[in-house]
Amino acid sequence: MDHLKLAQNIVDRVGGKDNIQSLTHCATRLRFVLNDNRKADAEILENTAGILKVVESGGQFQVVVGNDVSEVYKHIVAEGEFDGAGSGGSSEKEKKSIRSAIFGLISGSLTPLIPVFAGAGLVKALLIVLERAGWIAVDSGTYAILAAAGNSIFYFLPILLGITIAKVLNVNSYVAAAIGAALMEPNFTALTAAGSTTHFLGIPVSLMNYASSVFPMFIAVSIYAVLEKFLKKIMHKNVQLFAVPFLSLVIMVPLTAMLIGPFGQYVGQWIGDIVNFLINSNSVIAGIILGGTWSFLVLLGLHWATVPIIMGNLSAGGDLIAPLAATSVAASMGIGLGVFLKTKDKDLKALSGSSFLSAILSGVTEPILYGIILRYRKTLIYLVAAGAIGGGLMGYLGVKLVVFNFFLNVFTLPAQSPMLYYIIGVLTAIAGGALCVVLFGYESKKNDRGTEAPDVHTNAAMESLITSPLEGTVITLREVEDVVFSSESMGKGVAIIPSKGQLVSPVDGVVSVTMKSAHAIAVTSDEGVEILMHIGIDTVRLKGKYFTQKVQQGDRIRKGEVLIEFDLDQIRNEGFKLTTPIVVTNSDQFRVITPLQSEGTVAATEELLSVRS
Repeated sequence: MDHLKLAQNIVDRVGGKDNIQSLTHCATRLRFVLNDNRKADAEILENTAGILKVVESGGQFQVVVGNDVSEVYKHIVAEGEFDGAGSGGSSEKEKKSIRSAIFGLISGSLTPLIPVFAGAGLVKALLIVLERAGWIAVDSGTYAILAAAGNSIFYFLPILLGITIAKVLNVNSYVAAAIGAALMEPNFTALTAAGSTTHFLGIPVSLMNYASSVFPMFIAVSIYAVLEKFLKKIMHKNVQLFAVPFLSLVIMVPLTAMLIGPFGQYVGQWIGDIVNFLINSNSVIAGIILGGTWSFLVLLGLHWATVPIIMGNLSAGGDLIAPLAATSVAASMGIGLGVFLKTKDKDLKALSGSSFLSAILSGVTEPILYGIILRYRKTLIYLVAAGAIGGGLMGYLGVKLVVFNFFLNVFTLPAQSPMLYYIIGVLTAIAGGALCVVLFGYESKKNDRGTEAPDVHTNAAMESLITSPLEGTVITLREVEDVVFSSESMGKGVAIIPSKGQLVSPVDGVVSVTMKSAHAIAVTSDEGVEILMHIGIDTVRLKGKYFTQKVQQGDRIRKGEVLIEFDLDQIRNEGFKLTTPIVVTNSDQFRVITPLQSEGTVAATEELLSVRS
């Protein structure tokens, strides 16, 4: 994979670097906060080689890349000349709901820390193994140094959260870090040794241990963000450099110690108590629900919002949520394994085998979720069933997470207690997912539109003729100035430079995909050939201007029927090229796709492509 080209393509498809307000990444996905989501072309991104899925959730535009995400992220940052916080600067930010803003803040702040969470969690798990095996003494210097490596991120979490939250809110991250550091400063923490309260200017202050705390910093930095912007509005620019940080610290540190910190701690405890009460009331039912539904939170990218609750539970002695959720992850692993054992398709076997191995070693299951489960939706039933069975068993066995680690893999098993019971629950879910696929298969008898899917693998004599949807000049895909099409990552076909502003149907069939911007459309022939027609290069930026769509998704169409009318001259005057790729997006299902014309002029409805199974 060419990470640089993919990064450049992603930036272009999300509306350019000026449309990026902020960018973070987690284990598998790039998480953009865009100034205007309407400028992003999700349909094209989803069909780009190297991208598994595009998800819009929690106020974020998420591009799922997989295990190469960190490399792609580096190139995007370098190309865009911004560091995580984005280029910002646009006044066209979309208004987001409070719910989206909250989820966006939580996930955007926690996901940059996930790699170090995972690394530190493995260090702590290693210490458990070494101690239980008798290879290291808990009072030794070696143990203390390794323990420091594993504990530091969690103990000083308020400081690091200050930095990441501030980046999401686009305020001074070092002042925010200093607010968190004040809660960990030795003079302040020493007050707890003298009692549970102290005073600030005669006002009583409740003293608490803020090590590993999460919610207080989310509240404190959110308030600080408002304060900083207010101070910058009322102060002269010449004094802002020192005066804004000075007043921010003088105001926010006492306020956090007196009010925000205790309130945040109580909020975290209340939420954790409610969740844990529900689990403790009937752990089996809780396990069935959580195990059966967790992967849907992962699909939406909302699972990181549970991290504060899990960490609060860990500080109280152990967490019940993560082991129950792990069974849903294990079920998806099982489906990957089952498809590997069941399929005879070489490409699918390679995908499922590598995805399963990656999941077992790293705990990252998005390639299975997006590459297999959403592709073969029959397996969604298996995912829910196997996860629910494993979750119910895990709840019955009473397994707890004792060392933070959010990834299920072979290296994090010691983080659970009892570890043997945890292994039993996980293996049950894996076996359930795999067995369902092996016994009942993974392909539906009908495709997503509810019509019988053609058997393109067994009818060797079948040929479909695709006619030209345009009048104009034919060129090869290699000549298209868009790597998505010229690389044939979208599929095989040709391109046409139109001489008339009318796009007609190249086949008898159904309109399968339409777009709000009306610059592209996809149809599916009665023989099952899926054809995408994309009018012009980057014309999505016109937002439908100069395009008139004549049909709707799901409409029955005949060859030659007008699909879209467009104004050639106006589009050219706006500076866009009208080169129109016509590609078979399900090319992998056919044996041969042959251009009947690759140069010269062509008339609408004249034969253009031959597709043979």
